[in-house]
Amino acid sequence: MSQIATVDTEPGTLPATMTAWVIREERLGEPVDAFQLEEIETPQPGAFEVIVRVMAAGVNFNNVWAALGEPISVMKYGDHPQYGHHIGGSDASGIVWKVGDGVTRWKAGDEVVIHCNQASYEDPEVHGLDPLAAPSQKIWGYETTWGSFAQFTKVQAQQLLPKPAHLSWEEAASYGLTYFTAYRMLMDQAKLQPGHRVLIWGAAGGLGVFATQLCKIAGAQSVGVVSSPEKGELVKQLGAVGYIDRNDFKGMMRKGGETPEEDKARFKESRRFCKAVEEQLGGAPDIVFEHVGRATFPTSVLAVKPFGKVVICGATSGFQLDFDVRYLWMKQKQIIGSHFANAWEATKANELIEQSLVRPVLWQTMGFEKVAEAHQLLRDNKHLGKIAILVGATAEGQGKTADGPGAIRAEVGA
Repeated sequence: MSQIATVDTEPGTLPATMTAWVIREERLGEPVDAFQLEEIETPQPGAFEVIVRVMAAGVNFNNVWAALGEPISVMKYGDHPQYGHHIGGSDASGIVWKVGDGVTRWKAGDEVVIHCNQASYEDPEVHGLDPLAAPSQKIWGYETTWGSFAQFTKVQAQQLLPKPAHLSWEEAASYGLTYFTAYRMLMDQAKLQPGHRVLIWGAAGGLGVFATQLCKIAGAQSVGVVSSPEKGELVKQLGAVGYIDRNDFKGMMRKGGETPEEDKARFKESRRFCKAVEEQLGGAPDIVFEHVGRATFPTSVLAVKPFGKVVICGATSGFQLDFDVRYLWMKQKQIIGSHFANAWEATKANELIEQSLVRPVLWQTMGFEKVAEAHQLLRDNKHLGKIAILVGATAEGQGKTADGPGAIRAEVGA
């Protein structure tokens, strides 16, 4: 473990083997058991591929799913059958170490961050529609074998973005998956405009902290739903005009299976919540930023203004949704699905990080030896925000080569 940050080759040449946290099908289960350290063969880059020396990695819930093998096992998808193992990690910062044939934009020694969308260059959707529509589309480090919890990772060249010089390695590894997802949801899918009013569920969470900042710099007003006054103050610091403590409206949460009387009471609470939102925003929201799902979706459809948009990228409280559809069609509201981001969106979003208009929000940085433990914290809901992992970096703060504000260090969560 003490040798993780040491590489015996110069950029351009790869060592024969590398150390990685590996998941295999025969040990799927709790993260502390599923993740095991192994010495494996270092991958070589194919055409239009790049090998990156990982300096730091970000922890996301997708690799809790990979460890558990639930709701589906990743081992039968992507390139996993070819290799028989899974290396997780869908966020990373690092150094380009070796490039494959056809790569001209990047060279060994370049400092980069990695976005996690992959698609085949041969799919026509990549060249005119959207890579997210391609049948080959995968999330790197989840649906692919070579993630960031290793000394080296293999990516497509189009996944690379310049590392912001004013961020340390761990700060640069902490934002990609959630921030780029929020950027696509608001800027591309919902067409966020100056003057828009926006309701953000989980505003102090991994997605919400970026949605809040994007609304601020776009000239939109947002109100965030949070779980405590302390987190409410954080979202106000990030640019929200106000916040609502969800604990004051527990009765509005849809659990499923309510009796008609219970649902009537829930609907009454949802109306009370909508009134509170309108009081803070000065009117009904043009956009509702959704990722909670079953518990909140009926309220989202009710809350958004006529002709407004509910944009959703996930369903942490359950993916089977039911709601009063009359409020959708009679008020001509829209429901928009969104999934991560394409390379152009990630590039534009990363420019806002480079300009310090948007800042990462990081809770804690851990050593490489704690990869399994970090995922167990997520599994047990004992984490209090984004976790970064040092890989090639030996201490926090390394990699920063320019002045500028770094990450906001904060406890975050819905």
